[in-house]
Amino acid sequence: MNGDSRAAVVTSPPPTTAPHKERYFDRVDENNPEYLRERNMAPDLRQDFNMMEQKKRVSMILQSPAFCEELESMIQEQFKKGKNPTGLLALQQIADFMTANVPNVYPAAPQGGMAALNMSLGMVTPVNDLRGSDSIAYDKGEKLLRCKLAAFYRLADLFGWSQLIYNHITTRVSSEQEHFLIVPFGLLYSEVTASSLVKVNIQGEIVDRGSTNLGVNQAGFVLHSAIYAARPDVKCVVHIHTPAGAAVSAMKCGLLPISPEALSLGEVAYHDYHGILVEEEEKVLIQKNLGPKSKVLILRNHGLVSVGGSVEEAFYYIHNLVVACEIQVRTLASAGGPDNLVLLDPGKYKAKSRSPESPGGEGTSSPPKWQIGEQEFEALMRMLDNLGYRTGYPYRYPALREKSKKHSDVEAPASVTGYSFAGDGDPGTCSPLRHSFQKQQREKTRWLSSGRGDDASEEGQNGSSPKSKTK
Repeated sequence: MNGDSRAAVVTSPPPTTAPHKERYFDRVDENNPEYLRERNMAPDLRQDFNMMEQKKRVSMILQSPAFCEELESMIQEQFKKGKNPTGLLALQQIADFMTANVPNVYPAAPQGGMAALNMSLGMVTPVNDLRGSDSIAYDKGEKLLRCKLAAFYRLADLFGWSQLIYNHITTRVSSEQEHFLIVPFGLLYSEVTASSLVKVNIQGEIVDRGSTNLGVNQAGFVLHSAIYAARPDVKCVVHIHTPAGAAVSAMKCGLLPISPEALSLGEVAYHDYHGILVEEEEKVLIQKNLGPKSKVLILRNHGLVSVGGSVEEAFYYIHNLVVACEIQVRTLASAGGPDNLVLLDPGKYKAKSRSPESPGGEGTSSPPKWQIGEQEFEALMRMLDNLGYRTGYPYRYPALREKSKKHSDVEAPASVTGYSFAGDGDPGTCSPLRHSFQKQQREKTRWLSSGRGDDASEEGQNGSSPKSKTK
């Protein structure tokens, strides 16, 4: 075989008969100014413009009269069917979703919780869900307590104090009947609402199940019932497990006085671990260890407990206790042991009673007398309300001062006038025509009173020349 036969035969592909498919760039005019502006626009700015267009369409739908009339007719129709129909509950959920103002990024918290995840997804369940027939069975005081305790659970979850469905925060509803509010066993802290709380008696028996079908953790309520039975002054009990709190509870030295938060707790009580709190003998031992005045109880190798005469006071002590434990754990890790720490003298730096501080606004003669923890708790309630939680908390003092009205010409609208166009019969009113007539009368009276009326000129009877007056 020669060299030509060994050479490969190259053949060109047959021409395609398929039609030419139009591409995107074939339809674009590169010299178009609109195309050049969009091409040179930053990606973030282009995305912002797209979001603005989407929000504009949604706003147009929500503000349209047809949508408002349709929604109003649906609400009226549901009200006619009954006090608490299923459709009305769906409308309430729609309203909660539309009115909640939730940011995309939650502000920095100590540790975070399930609520921080829900907020990042744009979902917030309102705390105060007592509406319609749900609120008839409760008096005003119990409604406020339910909202306050449910908001406390949300705060505990945001601060990272929750441990799945365990641990409890309870409050005393009535000292006469010895009823208490507790979270139903099975709910996360981020799911607790005012209507979902369960009312129990001192034995842990359910008095009011709330809006859920869940029960109560009897073993978890033993600790709370023991404290309530021994301390009539206690209105709220908090029991939580945190890593730093469990670490301090396992230390032989206990909580060391190395921070102002530790000194603010006063006398700290301790209780040794004996397993799950179910025995009656251990309830007596807890009451003895807590004593008549302690606000903080550390359960050895277990967790932390704080009590208070109000929900706000119990929050104040548990917050300072958690912070003090975190400070101690980090300090011991960096110092190498308690021998290298500077301990404060609790007797020398004894916590003083808090004096009420003036809000600083003008015109406030008597500032509000804040109790322990009230000012801090109210500030956190404002944070939750700003995030869309709708806590229903009764604020004692407004955070923002009302601006004084300035009576200046600039702030007066152009439509304001000194004339009144009401009827002539109304007292204190004057029409423009009457005002002009009265002005002429005043001018005439002023001219006559000037003395020129005694001049010696007077017009004749038949229009003749004036004649002089004779005395």
